[in-house]
Amino acid sequence: MNLHPLFKAEITLAPPQELGDTPQGRRRIIGITGGRFRGERLAGRVLPGGADWQVIRSDGVADLDARYTLETEDGALIYVRNRGLRHGPAEVLRQLSLGQNVDPSLYYMRTTPSFETGDTRYLWLNRMVCVATGARRAAAVELDVFEIQ
Repeated sequence: MNLHPLFKAEITLAPPQELGDTPQGRRRIIGITGGRFRGERLAGRVLPGGADWQVIRSDGVADLDARYTLETEDGALIYVRNRGLRHGPAEVLRQLSLGQNVDPSLYYMRTTPSFETGDTRYLWLNRMVCVATGARRAAAVELDVFEIQ
């Protein structure tokens, strides 16, 4: 098994909507306002309109569930569903919640993006498993996405 870089992305975010404590945990919805992605086989922009429907569990782990659309430079639309987890020491998570830049090696942020498209140039995306590492910034998320080969 090998990890092959697929693309790097910067996804810009709206301020979180805090729904409070629910039966599932502390619910947050964070709108996606745009962004860019670039890799060897595809590049383009992140379209506004998606969101990350997060739940902060009682153990402090953020359960991430982001859904959004990529538009490639050649006009293809690709739906992304990216699920994962973010956790770390309480002080590091507090700094992240305040919008401070924190070294991503100090916390765990891993996701499993999946892709869906009907564009014949990118059908290969529908047949792969990927993993990603992430970094939370004040108003963006940075992702390094890898294809598992």
